[in-house]
Amino acid sequence: MPTLYRTPPTPLRGTVAEAVRRGEHSAPLGVIDVQAFDYNAAQMRNNANGLPIRVASKSVRSVQALRRALSFEGFQGILAYSLPEALLLVKEGFTDIVVAYPSVDVAALQQLSDDPTARQHITLMVDCPEHLEHLSAPTRVAIDVDCTLHLSRAVIGPRRSPIREPEQVEELAKHIVASGHHLVGMMAYEGHVASVPDGEVGPVGIVKRWLRTKSMEDLAPRRKACIEAAQKYADLEFINGGGTGSITQSVDEGTLTEVAAGSGFYTPAIFDEFQDVNHRPAAFFVCQVSRNPARGWSTVNSGGWIASGPPAADRVPVAVWPKGLSYSSMEGAGEVQTPLHGADLNVGELVWFRHAKAGEMTEHVDYLLAVDGQQTEQWTTYRGQGWTLR
Repeated sequence: MPTLYRTPPTPLRGTVAEAVRRGEHSAPLGVIDVQAFDYNAAQMRNNANGLPIRVASKSVRSVQALRRALSFEGFQGILAYSLPEALLLVKEGFTDIVVAYPSVDVAALQQLSDDPTARQHITLMVDCPEHLEHLSAPTRVAIDVDCTLHLSRAVIGPRRSPIREPEQVEELAKHIVASGHHLVGMMAYEGHVASVPDGEVGPVGIVKRWLRTKSMEDLAPRRKACIEAAQKYADLEFINGGGTGSITQSVDEGTLTEVAAGSGFYTPAIFDEFQDVNHRPAAFFVCQVSRNPARGWSTVNSGGWIASGPPAADRVPVAVWPKGLSYSSMEGAGEVQTPLHGADLNVGELVWFRHAKAGEMTEHVDYLLAVDGQQTEQWTTYRGQGWTLR
């Protein structure tokens, strides 16, 4: 894997190093460059071309970060990743929350049914009648439509919903209305476009760009037909799709009323090869050098914050400062310690990393040190609030 991506700016490094030196914060420490966070929000808004952006909370996982994201013009509503999370967000004062994944949590579903305020602000995702069975009160729901690309010998894209054709949408919509629930929206997430980089060079890049283009061409008429099928039974409040890596393409299709984005606020390393994601890295984590086992080697505490997805080199954190650091082929990024080669560093010195993905970094820390110039504040993570969500 490459040993160097975009590095943290010098003022940011200095502010964090001084805070750790004084003992105000300890490493491993998550860090947010607030100026980059704000810049990325403006970039996403420009790419959305006037379409509202619903903030994907799984990629943020901090109440303070969510509040800041939603304070910008053009951002409205939250795309949550679990019903327990959505219920907690309502208690924090958030409204217009769509749960992106169906819930089968009986206790949470009962809590939703018993809480009129929560039912007013939360929309559940469904893709089969069974998802309605534990709802004992009329509930806002949306239909999740499959967006995978079907080729002759392969299915490309995330395996989400079994609902793919307009006839299936119509059957489920009819069942939702007959059950007394409120069909208010539809979600059709083209994850194989939003998460596949289009800036790689060589044959692999050519194939990925073809797949992105082919996927959108295949999806557009089918998504339009599915929307029309649902609208026979309800006036839809929203039609959601897209992600940070596909905002422009999803908006240009013309069928959506909103797009979703979350990772773009932090802009992790996985987006470095996207042509339209012209962002600045905003999220880092730092580890301290704890020993020097040999000349040219330094070992930091922790560091093994591996991202989800298929095991591969692009799921490993990237050491971005000091320059030229690489992992040991025998140990890689470790649970307790991580040896790095390429520089003689002092014990106690900070090494800066970028996580491969966005919100998953927050599962390792209780707060993020948000740095705006020389001003700092702590953005509590879900973990720091005791939200052990599933």
